[in-house]
Amino acid sequence: MSALEQPREFASLVNIVARLRGPGGCPWDRQQSHASLRECLLEESYEVLEALDAGDRQRLAVELGDLLLQVVMHSQIAKDAGEFDLGDVIEGISTKLVRRHPHVFGSEVAEDAERVMVNWEAIKKKERRQGAGMLGSVPKQMPALAYSQEIQGRVARVGFDWDEDEGVIDKLAEEVEEFRQAADKQQQAAEFGDLLFTLANIARRRGIDLEAALRQVNNKFYRRFSRMEELCRQRGLEFEKLSFDQQNELWEEVKRELKEEQ
Repeated sequence: MSALEQPREFASLVNIVARLRGPGGCPWDRQQSHASLRECLLEESYEVLEALDAGDRQRLAVELGDLLLQVVMHSQIAKDAGEFDLGDVIEGISTKLVRRHPHVFGSEVAEDAERVMVNWEAIKKKERRQGAGMLGSVPKQMPALAYSQEIQGRVARVGFDWDEDEGVIDKLAEEVEEFRQAADKQQQAAEFGDLLFTLANIARRRGIDLEAALRQVNNKFYRRFSRMEELCRQRGLEFEKLSFDQQNELWEEVKRELKEEQ
């Protein structure tokens, strides 16, 4: 699809949603609200992430369409309530993008991505209401690991960060030892939280998306364990009746078989 065709197709989507929500439209669509669509929005976002992680470009196009539908749907719900419309949404983000990229649309200079992020934080500081902190706009509904990386990244932009990775690695070893020495479950939970927070910091400094990395290893475990179950079925074995050593032997066998995932 060419760039010239996109506005027409986008307008068609907006009109379809308006008709679904309008008189004589779909009963289900007509009864939806911002609140009722919260889980749909979250689910569609995760499906986009799954397509990205899988590197499936065709599926990505489909999932982005589903996510775009959520934006249009919420905008139509707001329009029906007399709150705002899709034009306000687009105008708002367009204005924000221009304002936050003075090195592209103005006279400022940013020679690299790091400088862009420093400028970005300075601009956002001017946008905040009086007395608002720089972490206040980070959505607390984010997954905890992603939230941890985001808030650490934000404070790093204003210099609150380790000078060297080694300092964070030493901190990790310190947190592991404190976890070992924790006296009870409550203290263990607190120390484990510190341990995860430090791991998130290391990942951020190394440019690793912690959520993506964990999703990747979760998927790898899923594939390996599913293969173990498949082998047990083929061999007439019941996995739960195998000893731990036998289960581990099967795990190593599957690892060798799926060596491309090592």
